[in-house]
Amino acid sequence: MLHGFAGGGLELRRQSDGSARLRGRFPYGKAAVLSDGGRTGRPRKERFAPKAFAYRVEDPKEDIHLLVGHDFGFPLASKLTDTLNFRDTDEALFFDASIPQAVAETQHGRDALALLAAGLAIGLSPGFRVPPRRAVADAETIEEEPDDGTLDEDGQPRRGAIIRTVKAALLYELSIVTRPAYTEAQVEARSWAVTPEPLDAGLHRALNRWRA
Repeated sequence: MLHGFAGGGLELRRQSDGSARLRGRFPYGKAAVLSDGGRTGRPRKERFAPKAFAYRVEDPKEDIHLLVGHDFGFPLASKLTDTLNFRDTDEALFFDASIPQAVAETQHGRDALALLAAGLAIGLSPGFRVPPRRAVADAETIEEEPDDGTLDEDGQPRRGAIIRTVKAALLYELSIVTRPAYTEAQVEARSWAVTPEPLDAGLHRALNRWRA
């Protein structure tokens, strides 16, 4: 499973009965920098097209969880229990979570709410999979930004970024996270081939991501 990131946009409200309400948004069309490219490579960015998560969001039979740190052992709310509701627009995927008192009083619930209240857990990260090419032919695209024609401090040309746009993804969970960055493993799990590959090769790589 792959993870994305969007910082901020989380609003926590404590209720008098011991429950809590959490609202947030995951923006569409905003490019996140996954890697600066190091000394010789190209920067890498990723963005999600409007309503990229629509398939599972709109399907009433598919569940989506709100988790702490991408751990399904630390759930806060879920779509099928009607404690996690979505509003999907061209701007962002908005969510409204009702965290029951019983969940708010668990150890992971108390910890998550304390971090949110302190402003330390400011990240929202989706856990998703890109469908295989046989299911959605254009689920993702790769493009290159042009080089800007200048040199860096080492005299090397500043390279334009490689931008991956996710057009369709299967959303399984949203997580409250404290670290606003991708891990190296998550970056390397993505396909960054700018030149189109043969169909069989692309399908093999897509299936690998699907099964991750």
